[in-house]
Amino acid sequence: MSKKHSNMKTKCIRCFIAISLFFVFGCSNTKYLPKGDLLYTGGSVTIKDTIITKKEKKELEANLTALLRPLPNKQFLGLRPKLWFYNIAGEPKKQKGIRYWLRTKVGEPPVLFSKVDLDYNASVLRNFTENKGYFKTRVSSDSTVSNKRVTAEYTVEPKRQYKIKSVTFPDDSLAMSRIIGRSSRRSLLKVGRPYDLDVIKAERERIDARLKEKGYYYFNPDYILAQVDSTKGDYEVKIRLVIKADTPPKALTSYKINKIVVYPNFTLSKDSVKYRKEDIVQYKDFTIIDTANTFNPRVFDRAIYFKQGDLYNRKDHNLTLNRFVNLGTFSFVKNEFKLSDSLPNTLDTYYYLTLLPKKFIRVEVLGKTNSASYTGSEINVNWNNRNLFGGAELLTVSVFGGADFQLSGANSGKNIYKLGTETSLTWPRFVTPFRIEGSSEYVPRTKATLRYEYQNRTQLYALNSFQTSFGYLWKENIRKEHQLNVIDVTYVSPNHVTAEYLADIKEDESLAKVIEKQLIFGPTYNFTYTNTMQKRKKNTFYFSGDLDLAGNITGLATGANVKKNDTIKIFDVPFSQYVKMRGDFRHYLKLTKNSELASRIILGIGIPYGNSGALPTSKQFVVGGTNSIRAFRARSIGPGSYLNTKTDNSFLPDQSGDLKLEFSTEYRAKLFSIVRGAVFVDAGNIWLMNADPNKPGGEITKDFMKDIAVGAGAGLRFDLSFFVLRTDLAFPLRKPYLPQGDRWVIDDINFGSGPWRKENLILNIAIGYPF
Repeated sequence: MSKKHSNMKTKCIRCFIAISLFFVFGCSNTKYLPKGDLLYTGGSVTIKDTIITKKEKKELEANLTALLRPLPNKQFLGLRPKLWFYNIAGEPKKQKGIRYWLRTKVGEPPVLFSKVDLDYNASVLRNFTENKGYFKTRVSSDSTVSNKRVTAEYTVEPKRQYKIKSVTFPDDSLAMSRIIGRSSRRSLLKVGRPYDLDVIKAERERIDARLKEKGYYYFNPDYILAQVDSTKGDYEVKIRLVIKADTPPKALTSYKINKIVVYPNFTLSKDSVKYRKEDIVQYKDFTIIDTANTFNPRVFDRAIYFKQGDLYNRKDHNLTLNRFVNLGTFSFVKNEFKLSDSLPNTLDTYYYLTLLPKKFIRVEVLGKTNSASYTGSEINVNWNNRNLFGGAELLTVSVFGGADFQLSGANSGKNIYKLGTETSLTWPRFVTPFRIEGSSEYVPRTKATLRYEYQNRTQLYALNSFQTSFGYLWKENIRKEHQLNVIDVTYVSPNHVTAEYLADIKEDESLAKVIEKQLIFGPTYNFTYTNTMQKRKKNTFYFSGDLDLAGNITGLATGANVKKNDTIKIFDVPFSQYVKMRGDFRHYLKLTKNSELASRIILGIGIPYGNSGALPTSKQFVVGGTNSIRAFRARSIGPGSYLNTKTDNSFLPDQSGDLKLEFSTEYRAKLFSIVRGAVFVDAGNIWLMNADPNKPGGEITKDFMKDIAVGAGAGLRFDLSFFVLRTDLAFPLRKPYLPQGDRWVIDDINFGSGPWRKENLILNIAIGYPF
């Protein structure tokens, strides 16, 4: 058969399939309709006879179309499969079984034309356009019937849009009127802009928020009246804002704070709080009624922003509530303001706090796999005390253990076991010689940590790792977060190094760095910024930056900064000196409601100096793996164009470097139900700052871009609400360790070849998105 006839046959088959699908999903849906009714397939809106621009017309038509109700049955490629499943399931006899599941969970009932109210939709469209300043709009409706299907058509004829000619604010003798007048420069109502009812409502809320900051607790936006005059001028309106005459007197009054009462042991199941006289504690401006003497009164002094005699304002009101919630010791926080009986124009403030259990145990069990063909599990047992010293301190004691196995592959039998413990104590404040106050709604924290871990790589070596840190965590707002560890010490010591591994070191000297004793100490700092929680924004960002300064002060004290020959040791261990910086920038572009383009770039550099000729192995950069360049196995790339060919042993060492450049971009889209799909491209590599004779090609040069590794792939993500299960299948496009001119391997891609798949296809299974 000729190629031409083959193509014609393929086209005929595709056409037959398309016609069959249309018949199955389309025509069959109408035969199940109730007698005399029609299937409603949607509505459209056309703007007619208007002088507005094409862009404004298109936007207005889209906004109006979105208002039409009911919505038609959901479509996929012009078909209605959910309606088809509903119809073929029929009426189930029982509320269980496959038929019931198909009809109620998979399918959806037909949207009938008898349920469509054309006049109601027309009135909705008219109200919307007039609220946007198109006064005296005419709306007409019609319908078109074809093959038991019907569409609704609405024609909207708006007049010229009215603009704001002037805005006048309350000018009476009330004190609040003067406050409103002084804030007029922040008004949302601007002369020359279109009349918009939604903007007027937003302006009333802005004024209310301003008054709430000035003590007007009982005021609300409904007490502001917007008088609109459209009788004069050429398609213009005058807007006058006034305080309603029937506004209650207490809403016209500003209030100060009088009594502040806290109930730290409030129980939701009880209608009232019972306490004894000896349970009452007076501390500064607060009255604390703690029936169990649970907390040090200073906890409330730090959490409550109000002081007796302060003017009420909503900012301090919300800050206090958020601080109580962020302490992490209360399951329920309730606040109440009451008019004071003792002083006029004052409010008594009451805080009702319900405690979480003070002590609890959490057990975490997880399974994991990585692209280095290791499969394993881990268990963490955490014991917590939420209020150790009565100041809402959190003590956490953890014991953990895990194992990773490679059942086949280069490292078969060389399993990894780890066991350890960690203790941390977190104070809900800055622990410093002097008191530091913040105005953030987030509670600043001080955290001290002590950790020990024993890791054993069978047949190779074991490592003992000790770490301790002391530092501060604080958030400026929901977008900006800081973490500063003023003390951060790590000590690593090898144990049980086998003869096999020592023999490997003779063949590849770089393996010796893994079992070197390490002493690392110095301050570390991290800054994070994100606005990804703003779901309506088209562009959102995430940035995380790290700064690690090791041994800088000690280097000055010991002279290690200037000594060139001798390595200075502390407790017979050389201490590390370096400066390390890392930046992780991510951008998310929202394409549609259910799709986005996510991109990430990571830059990292570590500069050893003084007492160190290279960064400690544990602090070097790596690439490859489930959250990195997914087409290559974990930690297998680089540095540079280096490829370990020295040894024939079965142990494959991790590759690491002093510099890192990594880029990823990923298109994500919802496919159906809980299933999301993605296609992605990853690129990057690591390099050494200084040439290493044991790793030729590993150092950074001006031609570093020639060493970039590139991979691509696709994956499925299953969003189960409480976690996301991710499966990514990736393959390399460029291998930096091949000779120049042969590094691009796109032409070698052959999914039908078993040897190619075995060597190049990498399956990544992970929890959560890669970034």
